[in-house]
Amino acid sequence: MATVAFSGGLVTKLNPHHPLSSNSRLHSLIRCNVAEPLKFKDNGRPVMPVINGEQTATFPSFLTATHSLRIPNQKNDIRLKIFSGTANPLLSQEIACYMGLELGKIKIKRFADGEIYVQLQESVRGCDVYLVQPTCPPANENLMELLIMVDACRRASAKTITAVIPYFGYARADRKTQGRESIAAKLVANLITEAGADRVLACDLHSGQSMGYFDIPVDHVHGQPVILDYLASKTICADDLVVVSPDVGGVARARGFAKKLSDAPLAIVDKRRQGHNIAEVMNLIGDVKGKVAVMVDDMIDTAGTITKGAALLHQEGAREVYACCTHAVFRYTHYSGLCTIACVVGNMV
Repeated sequence: MATVAFSGGLVTKLNPHHPLSSNSRLHSLIRCNVAEPLKFKDNGRPVMPVINGEQTATFPSFLTATHSLRIPNQKNDIRLKIFSGTANPLLSQEIACYMGLELGKIKIKRFADGEIYVQLQESVRGCDVYLVQPTCPPANENLMELLIMVDACRRASAKTITAVIPYFGYARADRKTQGRESIAAKLVANLITEAGADRVLACDLHSGQSMGYFDIPVDHVHGQPVILDYLASKTICADDLVVVSPDVGGVARARGFAKKLSDAPLAIVDKRRQGHNIAEVMNLIGDVKGKVAVMVDDMIDTAGTITKGAALLHQEGAREVYACCTHAVFRYTHYSGLCTIACVVGNMV
């Protein structure tokens, strides 16, 4: 009796009475018409092909069950997670509360020799992860901690990793002003990218060109609306207002504020820097006599620029002086002739 075996769309017909069948194992191949190829459907259940209108084989009962196994959806399955570093956990908590989420569980500790250890305490597989870690003082430790956090999320199979860096501390080293200097902003951008970050969110970078140093998307947000709301609460007459840039590099920032304040006039402080964190004010470009001067800057570090600029504005006859900044670093800060310092997102530092 001849037997038929199915293999890859061919039927092998074996004739036991053929004189060569037992010696040379000669098989005569007969091609058949397969009505339906082998495929998978219904959540992966295999289906056997049908030959000439008849199914060639049957499956065991455990493979022919009519119901399919489904994993129930977890109610608390949130695909967006926020983790905080040790630089500013209060800011991270405020962000999470605003989003209606809880901060992710993460373990960060330092060994005796200063090495940083990071371990995620919950799964982030397939999740959109946001790491909130500004590079405020101590800048190097917080930056290294951010890099290790990014690496931990990458190795935990996170879908996307966004580094939320409200204060990007190395943004001031964005160009070479003298020979044999480094461009640290580009170096830090490369470190964050190579660590595995997919996107960076920063607030009021020192210069806009720093966004071009990253090979990944950068979301650059501004604190300008908050400062404008604060100035509006002071009910300052538009005719008495003048916006002052503390240095030539901040003219574009000050001009943007002036346009928002009913196109207020602009003044510029001519500053000659003798060294890092050392500023010497030379003169003032513009008229501030009898007016309310609003100095706008991205950060206040040692406050040398702001205090000397405020003293110059008072000498030139300014009635009031307001200093507005986004990043309040305040390292060895001293105040001189300032009515108010409006630090918009000072807690970001």
